[in-house]
Amino acid sequence: MNQAAHTPNVLILGATGGIGSALARQLGTLGYGLSLAARSSERLNALATELKADAGPVEATDSASVEACVTKAFEQHGRLDGVVNCVGSLLLKPAHSTTDEEWSNVLAANLNSSFYVLRAAASRMMRTGGGSIVLLASAVAQRGMINHEAIAAAKAGVVGLAQSAAATYARYKIRVNCVAPGLIRTPLTESLTRHEASMKASAALHPLGRIGEPEEVASAIRWFLDPQQSWVTGQVLAVDGGLSSVQARPPSPS
Repeated sequence: MNQAAHTPNVLILGATGGIGSALARQLGTLGYGLSLAARSSERLNALATELKADAGPVEATDSASVEACVTKAFEQHGRLDGVVNCVGSLLLKPAHSTTDEEWSNVLAANLNSSFYVLRAAASRMMRTGGGSIVLLASAVAQRGMINHEAIAAAKAGVVGLAQSAAATYARYKIRVNCVAPGLIRTPLTESLTRHEASMKASAALHPLGRIGEPEEVASAIRWFLDPQQSWVTGQVLAVDGGLSSVQARPPSPS
């Protein structure tokens, strides 16, 4: 996204999730033009009304739906300066217990959706002088974690997708970057955070001793979208309390 005098226009897919809604509110406060897309029309319309944003449904695992969503946002604003894919899923199972259907669903929600969003966004941004595309990876794409085979593979694919696309589209001034969160307190991760014991165990895995909040990931995405970061592309920014790169302190002997 090049430095420009006009108000930046950003499309967020998965806008009603914990991270997507936090990002939408942060960008809305800064005066960005917003297009919001998600599966749930009721929550989407409430968020759009709150932020005075454009909104429309999307099925991010369907390429035609993503194409229509991006086309609509592009035509409404005449350009897209930023596109963010906050769509994703979570599956915690070892490979031997993961069914073909579960594997396909994880790839569809995380990797396929990212590819469809990237393809649709890049084809529009090539016409208007660039932009910023941000995809969500995960700390588990960089560090092996028990029972994360499917989601780790999908998110590692997102990293590879983003870095290759950053090289491909740099000539068009399109920047492609990833944010890789650790465990974040969202509705998607409620099964891990609602019980005190699992919450305590999860927090202990992160060297900073706690799990993350949606606003912390949203601020990292916002940084990649900022026109002032026009020389940053192909990067994976870990927002994970040190999970992917720092050894947590072992528990003290009781």
